[in-house]
Amino acid sequence: MKDTIYAYLQRQVQEHPDALAITDGKQNITFAQLDQMIDAVASMFPPEPLGRVGVVMDHTPLMIAAIFAVLKSGGAYVPVEPSFPKKRIQFVMAECGVDFVITQRKYARLTAGFAQLMLAPHQKLPKPAEARPDLSVPDRLAYVLYTSGSTGLPKGVMVTNANVCHYVRAFDKEFHPGPGDVMLQNSVCSFDIFVEEVFTTLLSGAALAIPSEAEKKDIRALMDFAERTGVTIVSGFPYLLLEMDKLPALPQSLRLLISGGDVLRKHYVEHLIDRYPIYNTYGPSETTVCASYFRCTPDNSLPDGTYPIGLPVDGTQIEIRDEQMRKVPDGTEGEICIFGEGVSNGYLGDRKEENKAFVLLPDGRRMYRSGDMGMRREDGEFLFFYRKDSQVMILGRRVEASEVENVLCNCPEVEAGVVVPNTDDAGLSHLTAYYVPRKSRFSLSALKRKMAQFLPTYMIPESFVRLAEIPLTPNGKPNINAIRCL
Repeated sequence: MKDTIYAYLQRQVQEHPDALAITDGKQNITFAQLDQMIDAVASMFPPEPLGRVGVVMDHTPLMIAAIFAVLKSGGAYVPVEPSFPKKRIQFVMAECGVDFVITQRKYARLTAGFAQLMLAPHQKLPKPAEARPDLSVPDRLAYVLYTSGSTGLPKGVMVTNANVCHYVRAFDKEFHPGPGDVMLQNSVCSFDIFVEEVFTTLLSGAALAIPSEAEKKDIRALMDFAERTGVTIVSGFPYLLLEMDKLPALPQSLRLLISGGDVLRKHYVEHLIDRYPIYNTYGPSETTVCASYFRCTPDNSLPDGTYPIGLPVDGTQIEIRDEQMRKVPDGTEGEICIFGEGVSNGYLGDRKEENKAFVLLPDGRRMYRSGDMGMRREDGEFLFFYRKDSQVMILGRRVEASEVENVLCNCPEVEAGVVVPNTDDAGLSHLTAYYVPRKSRFSLSALKRKMAQFLPTYMIPESFVRLAEIPLTPNGKPNINAIRCL
C-alpha cells in the first residue's frame, strides 16, 4: 500500500464498506458511501492535473468528501474557514495559486475572482460511471495550512501525504482507534487539530461525528450531540477540556481525551483526571500535528501546575539545542528541535527568512527549529517553557504579534504602533496594541473594523492603548519594557 492519505482510506473502504464513516446526527454515511461521494465530487473537477484547490465550506460530510476528492485526484487542499475575513481568504488563495475553490453559493463573494466549484451540502451528486483513478503520490503535497506569520503576513505550511500517513501511524500506535470508535470533529479546518480529527479517524476505520455550528458554540449542546452519536474520543484545545470539566455529566461512551494547541493546566481537568485517560500533546503545524505525547495523572503535573509534553511520537526525534545548534545535556534549557517523518516541506512562496527554521544537518537529517524553549529531563520526558519570540497562543491558535502589528501600522489612521503579547493572572495570553494616532479626530471602532478586514476575530488585540509617542531604546527600536510599564 502506498503511503498516501487516499490509499489508507481505500483500505478501510475495502475492509469495512458498511461501517459508519461520518455522522452529523441526522445522516449516517458508511465508508462505501463516502467513497462514492468522493468519486462524485472528483468527477466534477476539470480534466487537467490538479495543483492546489481551495476549500471554503461549512463543516459537513460533503466537505470531508471534497477534501478526499482533491487528495485522490493528486492535488493539495487549501482550507480556510468561511468566517475568516474576505481579504485574508483572498490572500491565501492568491499566494497558493489555487486552480479553483470548492465552496457554497452563500460564500461565493469570499473567493470572487477565482474559479469556483459550487457544492450544496445536501445536493444530489452525479454518479460516476466508474471509480476515479487514485492519482495521489506520497511525496506530493496533501495540504497547505496557513498560520500566523512573523514577517507580517500569514504563512502556508506545506505538508505531504507521507507526512500525514506518518502521523496516522503514530496516533494509531498510541491510541489504537478503529471500528467502533467515534471522534468528535470540533476544530476549525485551518488548525491541525482538524487533521488529527479527520485523518487519524477515517484512515483507521473509526467514525467522525460532525456537530452543527450551533452545537459547537454551547458546551452542553456539544456534549448532548456527543452522547447521541456515541463519541469515544475528543481531541481539542485545553479550554474545551476546561469546559467539559465543569459539567456534572459527560457522554457515557467517552474513553479518551486529548489536549493540544496550548498549555494544559492541572486545574483544567481536576474533575476529569480520575475518570478518563488524558493526554497532553505538543507539536507545531510544521512537523505535522503532534511531535510528542504525555499521559497525565493526578500526580505527575509540574510544580507550576502544567504538564510535561512527554516523549516523541513514533517516527519522530526531539533534541534540545543551544543558539549555536549544539545539543545540550539533560536538565539544560534550550530550543526544542524536531526531526523525523513529520517534518514538512516548509513554507510556501518567498519565505527565505522564515524557512531558515528548517535546517539540513551534515548527517543528512532535516531539522525544524520550533522557536520553543524547553528541556529534556533525565527520565527522557520533555518540558515546554516558553516561546523565544513574540508568538503566542490565543484560544489555542498560534498568533504572531508582528503580523497583527503589521496590519495595525498599515491602517492610515495610525502614525506608529506596537503590538505586545501579555499574559493574565490565569496564564492565558492576549495582545495589547499601543498606537499613536495620525490625527486628533480618531475612531478606535473604525480602526478595529479595518483590522478585521484582514485579521480573524481572535487576532484582534484585546485592548488598545493610545500614546503620544512610542518609547524607543537607544538604538531606535520600540522599548517593549517601557511600553509594558505604561
